[in-house]
Amino acid sequence: MLLRLDPEIEIVSECGSGVDAPREIRATKPDLLFLDVQMPECDGFDVLELLGKDVPSAIIFVTAYDQYALRAFEAGALDYLLKPFDNARFDRALERAKEKIAQGKGSPKKLQRLTVKSAGQVAFVGLSEIDWIEAADYYAALHVGDKTHLLRRSMAELEQDLDPATFCRIHRSTIVNLDRVRGLKVSEDGAYQVLLENGTELRMSRRYRKQLQSRLGIRISD
Repeated sequence: MLLRLDPEIEIVSECGSGVDAPREIRATKPDLLFLDVQMPECDGFDVLELLGKDVPSAIIFVTAYDQYALRAFEAGALDYLLKPFDNARFDRALERAKEKIAQGKGSPKKLQRLTVKSAGQVAFVGLSEIDWIEAADYYAALHVGDKTHLLRRSMAELEQDLDPATFCRIHRSTIVNLDRVRGLKVSEDGAYQVLLENGTELRMSRRYRKQLQSRLGIRISD
């Protein structure tokens, strides 16, 4: 009802379950997705995982459960509308979504650097300088040599903006610069560790193993 009041919005599809959603999203390719958390058969987070790289540029969670807010932002949500909400709160979320969509369409090129604000200063971090990136609550920690910069962005947002030829996600909370990877190691429990040139060892999730081996042009046996 609220969306139909906005002439800039076209509702391309609605789904009654989490299972139907990925297929519809891939077919209609919406710019904006409103997503509930608890849905029949699979939840909103399962939907985003099933979509992979096909997630829309703007995602707004709409739910009655406040305990999923942090997880939603980690998954790349732009906003989290907690029911019940009023028209003004909805309008703010919609405006944020429009701004993000417009920015994405106006600047399709991959980022060359990130802007980090700290203690009243603004620093520019070149992507080629980053060794790896780690999720830190509402922030992403950029590891650059012996320094760490905190950036208020989700891992999912960064993954979409970063060049996949250079950066690869290896864990829910970790993205690595492929130019810094010097090898892999199998730990005692059978899990793989990604070894960086500076000696850092990062745990790799089984979920992202195929993605890493594809980017590195290698085959990892089970």
